[in-house]
Amino acid sequence: MNSTWAQTYEMGQLGLVGSALVAAIPIFALLAMLGVLRKPAWMAALTGLGSAVAVALLGYGMPAGMALSSITYGASFALFPITWIIFWAIVLYRLTLITGKFEIIKNSIASLTNERPLQALLIAFAFGAFIEGAAGFGTPVAVAAAMLVGVGFGSFEASAICLLANTAPVAFGSIGIPVVTLAGITGLPLNELSASVGRICAPVSFIVPAYLIAATEGVAVMRRVLFPALLCGGAFAGMQFLVSNYLGAQLVDILSSLSAILALLVYLVVKKSSSLDLPLREVLYAWSPYLLLVSCVLVWGYEPVSKMLNASALKIEWPGLHNLALRMPPVMTKPTAYAAVFNFNILAAAGTSCMVASFLSALVLGVKPGQFVKTVGEALLQLRMPTLTVCSVLGMAFLMNYSGATGTLGLAFAATGVLFPFFSAMLGWLGVFLTGSDTSANALFGNLQVVTAGKLGLDPVLMAASNSSGGVMGKMISLQTIAVAAAATKMSTEDQAKLFRFTFGHSVVLASVIGVITFIYSRW
Repeated sequence: MNSTWAQTYEMGQLGLVGSALVAAIPIFALLAMLGVLRKPAWMAALTGLGSAVAVALLGYGMPAGMALSSITYGASFALFPITWIIFWAIVLYRLTLITGKFEIIKNSIASLTNERPLQALLIAFAFGAFIEGAAGFGTPVAVAAAMLVGVGFGSFEASAICLLANTAPVAFGSIGIPVVTLAGITGLPLNELSASVGRICAPVSFIVPAYLIAATEGVAVMRRVLFPALLCGGAFAGMQFLVSNYLGAQLVDILSSLSAILALLVYLVVKKSSSLDLPLREVLYAWSPYLLLVSCVLVWGYEPVSKMLNASALKIEWPGLHNLALRMPPVMTKPTAYAAVFNFNILAAAGTSCMVASFLSALVLGVKPGQFVKTVGEALLQLRMPTLTVCSVLGMAFLMNYSGATGTLGLAFAATGVLFPFFSAMLGWLGVFLTGSDTSANALFGNLQVVTAGKLGLDPVLMAASNSSGGVMGKMISLQTIAVAAAATKMSTEDQAKLFRFTFGHSVVLASVIGVITFIYSRW
């Protein structure tokens, strides 16, 4: 029988600052490999994982068996549900390619507008936000990036646009799961958290469409499309604020994205007098795979269906890890066993809804069984290196969690005192950079935010909300998200490092804006 092991957050005589610098070695390794040495994402991920192993064993004295178990736990989470979603999203896209339907999709979008910035707003921001709200966990980047490539964008620019766009909706992604998780972890009221996250995110959501056009197409182009960009952002942000404050977290992204889509469509129809050259029936037939995807995702998210599917979930207490690591004060209020339960909910997973949509699409589009099998095989081949990247990064993140390294980093942020509201958002940013998930970052740092808020006399709801809000800006630089984009667009390994360097500065700037907003709210 395995014995428990208590985490420590300071290493010998190093103190908190010195310990935090050691704990951050895997992060520094990732940044150096991608940003300085310009190595491929899979190589950077393996280097970060190796560094995390050294820090866990030598710095924290973590038992080797527990370290290995935490890595395999993280890698398993990378395979399911993350890679499971990416895989079927790519299959769905490839089905539209082999049947020639993507040409019609491309022409239907071009008939609304042939301006690339407006196509980017419609597909990456508005439609991507809808997919984020319905499915989350990498699905919007995989779907929207592939669609942008299909309408003529290059792999790098399509990925960059989608990563910048996939920020505004992340805090309420996948039917509000990040905020629901935050409420469960902290014990704070869900409606209050939802309202606070909405108040922080809405001002940033308003500027994101214009910002992403300026960042990817240039300021001159942004000025030319400033009105529709602000119209799109305003529709999204206004609905995001209203729904999060008065209805709850679950429908924020769905209603906000629909508002943005409607606002853009009205603008394009008013602006352009010409009509669609193709018959409407043909257009709807070409779009049927994505209409089926949206339908399946919404059915899977419908609470009675979701409960029924989740009933078959297999809860696996991870061997050699579950409840064996003890999270200690001051990260927790008292010694608390760190659970490690792998939720194999194959039927309820968003990826499974995408799989069903793929099978239905094959039937509707008349794809022969042999063609479908070939398409699945090609998608598997396409995902080889991205899967290695995602597994390595999640293995590193879970190892840092269970070794206590993330606790050390969190305490270092908490030591900033009066400036903590600003750094509270940066802590969420760090959590998503490490895990690739706002949900995981909330589970990781949510309680630490509340404990620190109590010590500093700050509003615990605001500090917990800032964790989720700041976290959305870490999404664009997480290696697993970059791997999703690379897989969807067939991006070269050299461009993956370039993409990280491009998004990193924007990520820091936007996370800092979230931090400033949180600081202002905390004071006034």
